[in-house]
Amino acid sequence: MGLAARLAALLALLALRAEDLLGAAAREDTFSALTCVARALAPERRLLGLLRRYLRGEEARLRDLTRFYDKVLSLHEDPAAPVANPLLAFTLIKRLQSDWRNVVHSLEASENIQALKDGYEKVEQDLPAFEDLEGAARALMRLQDVYMLNVKGLARGVFQRVTGSDVTDLYSPGRIFSLTADDCFQIGKVAYDMGDYYHAIPWLEEAVSLFRGSYGEWKTEDEASLEDALDHLAFACFQAGNVSCALSLSREFLLYSPENKRMARNVLKYERLLAESPHQAVAEAVIQRPRVPHLRTRDTYEGLCQTLGSQPIHYQIPSLYCSYETNSSPYLLLQPIRKEVIHLDPYVALYHDFVSDSEAQKIRELAEPWLQRSVVASGEKQLQVEYRISKSAWLKDTVDPMLVTLDHRIAALTGLDVQPPYAEYLQVVNYGIGGHYEPHFDHATSPSSPLYRMKSGNRVATFMIYLSSVEAGGATAFIYANFSVPVVKWPTSGYTSMDRNSADPAAPTRKTELLPKSS
Repeated sequence: MGLAARLAALLALLALRAEDLLGAAAREDTFSALTCVARALAPERRLLGLLRRYLRGEEARLRDLTRFYDKVLSLHEDPAAPVANPLLAFTLIKRLQSDWRNVVHSLEASENIQALKDGYEKVEQDLPAFEDLEGAARALMRLQDVYMLNVKGLARGVFQRVTGSDVTDLYSPGRIFSLTADDCFQIGKVAYDMGDYYHAIPWLEEAVSLFRGSYGEWKTEDEASLEDALDHLAFACFQAGNVSCALSLSREFLLYSPENKRMARNVLKYERLLAESPHQAVAEAVIQRPRVPHLRTRDTYEGLCQTLGSQPIHYQIPSLYCSYETNSSPYLLLQPIRKEVIHLDPYVALYHDFVSDSEAQKIRELAEPWLQRSVVASGEKQLQVEYRISKSAWLKDTVDPMLVTLDHRIAALTGLDVQPPYAEYLQVVNYGIGGHYEPHFDHATSPSSPLYRMKSGNRVATFMIYLSSVEAGGATAFIYANFSVPVVKWPTSGYTSMDRNSADPAAPTRKTELLPKSS
């Protein structure tokens, strides 16, 4: 092989490895970006094709078995006939010695299922991992908490906030999709495995209720059963201090599985505890929601997320205004930016229609192959954390001329130098199921931050563009100023990072977001 051929082979190998790395990065944390969730539809379509071929093969096999059954059944209409007729007597012996063995041990069934298994193994590497199931379950719990959603409603496919006798519909999807008993069990089990009985109990209760309603109906795709749900719910109730409920559920479990010695021992234990402390039989356990130590402002944050658009109204504060903005820049004279001041201290403004549809689409396309799980700065390290659920990508303006144009527009509007090292590269963020970023500062707050050692110094401003709207939820919450800004497609908010509490400490001073925060 000549030098040129070897070089070509090396370049091809490097290209393949780069594609493998991109593919691996795309498969990680499917739940943390909606683009990755949407991408998961492709392998499921392939699995549907495999299942269709399997069903057709099995249908043909069942038709053949039905033919054999009908043929043999017709011979038994006259029980004496097979004995009287030598030919029928021979076929009876043959059937019992050969035909039935071939039917029972037919390779066709195993060949059909093997083809399905082989096809599944080919797409298995493209499927979400178990960690994605856990992440998606935690995301539903997060939405449940932030928006005070009712678990029973979620299981029915409706998004309702229930406070006392008041029921508020927060989101009306175009298609109602209910959860199965096994779906609810898996969500509850994720919380159960974390020792989070506040979330585990209502989801497991819903699973038990649904399993009871369909008991005896076996579903191939289900991993759990009524016994599994009762088992987990009973222990969760015990851990939460409700011994009476744990006893009742354990006794019900034994009705379906009386030979289970472990559950029988639990029943004796619960009966003894109640005998020793009779007041526990009527005590109602109150489970507190788990608190996250790092977020002291959770109530304010979630309250602002629930009351979307709680920013001051112009007619209430005359100093708030709308205008056409040029910032004395020749670049904006022919096409001024529509500016809406929504808060004065801290200063927050929305710039409407800042990017076009084609520009927004182009940014998404440029960023999507490079999306990776978002991280936060922790001293010298960059860490993945539960309080920031999204994927992000950094784009240099050398990637596409359109980004240079966008930089010029941002610089003209802000009067700031947006070229490195005075500004960071454009960051594109895609939020996943229940994606969010809890309150934080964009600027560095610790002298140990690497930002303090950069020539450019600490951050002074953030420029954020929403590249799409959301069907429900989503807001930028300014917790110390006590207001939130809802998501509107294309508007851009400019603000000082000193007072902003839902930006990204590892993000650029100018950043765009594919999907806004869901909480």
